[in-house]
Amino acid sequence: MTDQTAYVPPKIWKWDKESGGRFAQINRPIAGPTHDKILPVGQHPLQLYSLGTPNGVKVTIMLEELLAAGHSGAEYDAWLINISDGDQFSSGFVDINPNSKIPALVDHSVGEPLRVFESGSIMIYLAEKFGAFLPTETRGRTETLSWLMWQMGSAPFLGGGFGHFYAYAPIKIEYAINRYAMEAKRQLDVLNRNLADREYIAGADYSIADMAIWPWYGLTVKGLAYESGEFLQVQEYEHVNRWADQLALRPAVRRGRMVNRVQGDPASQLHERHDASDFDTKTQDKLADQN
Repeated sequence: MTDQTAYVPPKIWKWDKESGGRFAQINRPIAGPTHDKILPVGQHPLQLYSLGTPNGVKVTIMLEELLAAGHSGAEYDAWLINISDGDQFSSGFVDINPNSKIPALVDHSVGEPLRVFESGSIMIYLAEKFGAFLPTETRGRTETLSWLMWQMGSAPFLGGGFGHFYAYAPIKIEYAINRYAMEAKRQLDVLNRNLADREYIAGADYSIADMAIWPWYGLTVKGLAYESGEFLQVQEYEHVNRWADQLALRPAVRRGRMVNRVQGDPASQLHERHDASDFDTKTQDKLADQN
């Protein structure tokens, strides 16, 4: 390990907002709203407030899969919450997620509007509401939920750990990158071994576990996360690659990845989704042509 300047923590930590790198303007050590703003509400019972990050994509994939499976009650409005602009700290958003993290869902079909926050909780809620993508028998349900919880617990190491220090931190810290690269590769190996003898994450059937894990680890092995494919040697995980390619071909997965997306090819960005026809008429390239 190369020599690096030692940091000695002070006796009492104090917030220095200038030390947060590219996220300095939106990260802070306290909760609660920073400004008043009422969230918009569309015509559908399900209102999603999100951004096309892996955690946001999990939910939009599921909603699109539900619609593809014929669950018309899963029609939804998806509103863009731009975390770079601090939208997650508006009073309206904090009311539906006191943790100020995307995604958050409000169901208006159950009498008094019901808020659901945390992406895993949203997926379980939708699976139980529509009776889809989550087995009802004990063994299958337990296996699926175990993998969903695995994703919820492991993704902070991949995103908040490896991704942050490898791609976003204002300085490159060898120890931190090595620590989280090791954990990212261990997690990929966990998945690779699991997928060696089963088609999907939790067994023979496609489930919310696949939808939750694909935006994180599926995109990682395709070299689309943090431009880290070569660094992590992702081609080594052949079973994860097979599974990732298989899910990428699903039309609902492709649509779900477009919703609330603000980066990449303009043709792949649907900033807001209010109707199925929006995929054909309101992607950023189409809107640019109209202007």
